[in-house]
Amino acid sequence: MAHDHADLVPRADAVERVLAQRSRALDRLDTERVSIDALAGRVLAEPVAASEDQPPYSYATMDGYALDATEDYPLDVVDREVFPEDDPGSLDAGEAVRIATGAPVPEHANAVLKVEEASTEGGELTGTDLSSGTYVYERGSNVEAGEELFAAGERLSPKDAILLRDLGVEAVAVRERLSVGLLATGTEIHEGRIDDLDSPMLAGLVESWGHDATYEGTVPDDYDTVEERVADLAAEHDVVVTTGGTSVGKKDYAIRVLDELGDLDFHRVAVRPGKPIAMADLPEFDATALAVPGKPVGAHTITTLVARPFFTGRTDLPTVPAEFPVDLDLGPSGFEYAIPVTLDDETATPLGHVGSPLAVYEDTFDPSVLSSSTRTTRADGFVLTESGLDAGEQVRVVRYESVE
Repeated sequence: MAHDHADLVPRADAVERVLAQRSRALDRLDTERVSIDALAGRVLAEPVAASEDQPPYSYATMDGYALDATEDYPLDVVDREVFPEDDPGSLDAGEAVRIATGAPVPEHANAVLKVEEASTEGGELTGTDLSSGTYVYERGSNVEAGEELFAAGERLSPKDAILLRDLGVEAVAVRERLSVGLLATGTEIHEGRIDDLDSPMLAGLVESWGHDATYEGTVPDDYDTVEERVADLAAEHDVVVTTGGTSVGKKDYAIRVLDELGDLDFHRVAVRPGKPIAMADLPEFDATALAVPGKPVGAHTITTLVARPFFTGRTDLPTVPAEFPVDLDLGPSGFEYAIPVTLDDETATPLGHVGSPLAVYEDTFDPSVLSSSTRTTRADGFVLTESGLDAGEQVRVVRYESVE
């Protein structure tokens, strides 16, 4: 397996490949039905369409008088009032009827004159001129019968229960949650000489993205052992996530194992920190493998940027504006750099700069050391950039909570 600068995959391309693999992974999962009060984070197995118009009838959004806005005043006021629970009946030409908020609008009425603008005398109504639809929530204006509102593969959120319940849907067909096995590689971790800092973080991300994570322990830097363990976990889980062993060193076996066991889609994405991430399809096991670099902050950064779409289907990176307070150069060109920052009064200070509490670099961003520094996790977010930044420049900050 050759490795040079030319084989780096742009992040956008990696995300497209991840989404394609997500579709394959979802197709391998069984489906189940869940009630809409348990749909948060679940992935739809089939589309949902409206069975009827919503609202199923037009109703008033103000207390007032239902009328035909094309007719001229005065109008005869019908001696009754329409409430939400009533059959509204119909109006004859030249008539209006008192109506309550939420009540169905009578046939031949198309507007509501609100009480504050109405005058009645001797059973006749006058008021302001109206357009058709004024203060009326019209039938089918929210949803038309047959309209597809949710697509298969869509990840649901709690707010989706509002529309689904309004459509009369009490349960939906969803894919089972992905079963994810986490495996840490590295003799130093396996022998307990250093702590495994990646697996608890990755398990938390997987769980927060709506799937089931299981920590499956560690393996030493031995090719046969790594291959055997990855194969065992691929037979047991839908997804295997390994940490460490993703670079090109003599004992970096994870990539070679994935290449042997399946189809290696990509290895190394043009993002720093975290570039040596890899993804493989393991069709023999009906599984997906993600190999994440071992440095903890780099692992978090690249997992949220590249692997998150696999688990959630989401590719958005919500940002907030801020001012960058220092001049900052970057390393080699051809990369996106994720610069950790702290936010204070709309100022995004790079954590790691000599002017921050973590003094790692001065003029040029150093992702290598930051990738290993656990204090970097105290940053509030990161700035994605492909070029150096100037003091006073306006930047967009991706807050960590928006991608975790």
